[in-house]
Amino acid sequence: MQDRVIFHVDANSAFLSWTAAYRIHVLGETLDLRLVPSVIAGDKASRHGIILAKSTPAKKYGIHTGEPLFQALEKCPDLIVAPPDYSLYVEASRHFVKMLRQFSPVVEQYEAWVDMTGTQRIFGSPRLAAEKMRQRIWDELGFTVNVGISSNKLLAKMAGDFEKPNKVHTLFPEEMERKMWPLPVRDLFLVGSATEKKLKSLGIYTIGDLAKTDPSILKKRLGKHGETIWHYANGRNAEMVAPEPEENKGYGNSTTTSEDVVTYAHAHQVILSLCETVAMRMRQDDKCGRCVSI
Repeated sequence: MQDRVIFHVDANSAFLSWTAAYRIHVLGETLDLRLVPSVIAGDKASRHGIILAKSTPAKKYGIHTGEPLFQALEKCPDLIVAPPDYSLYVEASRHFVKMLRQFSPVVEQYEAWVDMTGTQRIFGSPRLAAEKMRQRIWDELGFTVNVGISSNKLLAKMAGDFEKPNKVHTLFPEEMERKMWPLPVRDLFLVGSATEKKLKSLGIYTIGDLAKTDPSILKKRLGKHGETIWHYANGRNAEMVAPEPEENKGYGNSTTTSEDVVTYAHAHQVILSLCETVAMRMRQDDKCGRCVSI
């Protein structure tokens, strides 16, 4: 049986990248938002809204996705704020997925996983295929991506989160001990701040520490979630790439804020941001001809 080859293709700061590419290639602007401190958020004049996406230079000021715009402006008064354009994002996402399907028919749209198993004779080695994909996306669509390569969805996603932007990384099972286990446990998929605190109370600070912990201890302290993240720390994930997602019975989204939400105004901003993203997904499904109702 042929070993699986899975790509996770992540548009670097997607909303900001798509806005920057549109402004340069369609509107003819010369300023590239990706190269200066900039964000996608609400109205700068009113200082309302929440950060939906940020550039790498903005990240150096300590600006986080999900934080209120007024806090980001306090960190960087010269921050360039561009409004979201959801119709543009739907169209960019459509072209993005269409290109991925030129490499493989098995594409899971929302997370952009691509099953490249059996394509080596067409595109070469997995790394070579990923470089071709990354370059084509830049040449034809104008934005950068990270491509993570592995034998399952989890490890491919972890690889895609390594150094950014515009990189290709592998994380096969034999590479986990060197590349993944030294990372902070918070970097593992599905480990949030609350779980991190509980793990640290057990003396678990790295993904490797978690992988080597007795799973019965984790189950006792964290329940079923403890078992799940133990399997993830050991690179175990059997989910297949789903090229045609089942019809959604509901739409959801979540985020981890950079600080505790303790005021109504902050909560309203976070919820509004999540609603905007969910609405974009619903509009995208509607454009694809799938039934969407509210």
